[in-house]
Amino acid sequence: MEFGILGLELSGKTTIFSLLTGQKGGPATHKREAHVGIAHVPDPRLDKLTALFKPKKHTPATVKFTDVPGVVKGGSASLNLPELRNMDGLAVVVRAFKSDAIPHPEGDVNPSRDLDLLETEFLLADHTLVSGRLDRVIKEIPKRKSPELLAEKELLERCLKALDAGTPLRQIPISAEEAKTLRGFALLTLKPLLVILNCGEESTSDLAGELDRAGFDKWKGQPKVAFSAVCATLEEEISELPAEEQAEFLKGMGLPDRALDRLLRAAYHLLGLMSFLTAGEDECRAWSIAVGTHAVKAAGVIHSDIEQGFIRAEVVPWNVLVEAGSIAACRTHGSLRLEGRDYVVKDGDVINFRFNV
Repeated sequence: MEFGILGLELSGKTTIFSLLTGQKGGPATHKREAHVGIAHVPDPRLDKLTALFKPKKHTPATVKFTDVPGVVKGGSASLNLPELRNMDGLAVVVRAFKSDAIPHPEGDVNPSRDLDLLETEFLLADHTLVSGRLDRVIKEIPKRKSPELLAEKELLERCLKALDAGTPLRQIPISAEEAKTLRGFALLTLKPLLVILNCGEESTSDLAGELDRAGFDKWKGQPKVAFSAVCATLEEEISELPAEEQAEFLKGMGLPDRALDRLLRAAYHLLGLMSFLTAGEDECRAWSIAVGTHAVKAAGVIHSDIEQGFIRAEVVPWNVLVEAGSIAACRTHGSLRLEGRDYVVKDGDVINFRFNV
């Protein structure tokens, strides 16, 4: 899973990038390259399996974050970045904190206006790409009247109509086949949007209230849009404390949990993802898959050979395994099930795949 982190200048997006990835560095400005970092997804289930099996390796699921240059009003052309092409979603940081030392580039703090401004830049960037591609398709059709080109023309015209009306493409009906056609265009308004409200320290005990007061009503309920709130500067400081001290400080500041947990949970939910687990003496590992994935496809996430030679899956819920104490005990108790290729994997399943190639 990959997310691009975007926002207006001085929104705190690079602090959030550091908070998520633990990677320090200067801000990603229009003069600098994007920063890339990896966030390790916290998973108490995996921790308990690791404590049980004591494996050589403990491998959590990961999310790749790319901190791209700050968005400047009227600078939609700068959004056509190669770093954004393969992103599964966009994490958009919107500023809610006030600071005399860090003036807002628009003059005052207004989260709703800033999100509107960012969405407008995304719409303009998409309009440029779609209109340019549509012009090329129209010129190509007289030379090669293929059904694929005609279908692409109709799709692009529908997208352009929506963009002209100021409608993000994530709001219009697009089939799976049409989504494949559009995938290579890096259309920003087609990508799932995680809006991160960056609040001031005075708001730590009421982050949910800050989201309610931010004026995001017109975005709430839209498809592929989710919201979360953090206090980036303070929460980054807390994240640098020893693990045993973090919970105490979070409680003292009125924060419900770590920003890392909060943001990654929101990202998983937005993209419709979950994790299954593998466990043994060599490695305990979490694997990210889409909700509703069948066992044979989950096997392919580990290795294509396992998918190709799939025989069956040995499945047990993680908590049942921890309570039993071993796979052997699960077999004895009858809680280890044998499932076929069409079994729909559940969040927290521990699976051993049987295969033959």
